[in-house]
Amino acid sequence: MTPADVTIRPSVAADIAAMAGIESAAFSDPWPMSSFRDLLVHPFSRMATATDAGGAVIGYCIMLQAADEAEIVNIATVPWRQRQGIGAQLLDDALGAAAGAGVVALFLEVRESNRAARGLYASRGFFAVGRRRGYYRNPIEDALVLRRDVTASE
Repeated sequence: MTPADVTIRPSVAADIAAMAGIESAAFSDPWPMSSFRDLLVHPFSRMATATDAGGAVIGYCIMLQAADEAEIVNIATVPWRQRQGIGAQLLDDALGAAAGAGVVALFLEVRESNRAARGLYASRGFFAVGRRRGYYRNPIEDALVLRRDVTASE
């Protein structure tokens, strides 16, 4: 189920503060605001923002592409809107963009203990291809490296 009040659009500079706020609320080791600013203008970056009916930023997804591979480097929603399908909408948007850009393989890392995210990724065809020991800090935890093959029919 996807919420009807959510719009996915390209991120703009005015979204950065809200995105950094979501990052701080969603993750124990958040990126600094400068990372969002840098990625907004990065030539291989694609940033998408989820907004509610009132225009408030409620989620984002950041994907980096190199040749025919891409990586979702970050995806998050505001805590009070989690598990409502917004992350799925952002992920589906990224999959469509990846297919349209000629990506054949899409990767991401996920905390091994994050069952909700792992379930979402599995539902979209991602599968484990590796492990990064001690990848996450605060608390220290392994990351599972997931991959999904992308086709032009996404």
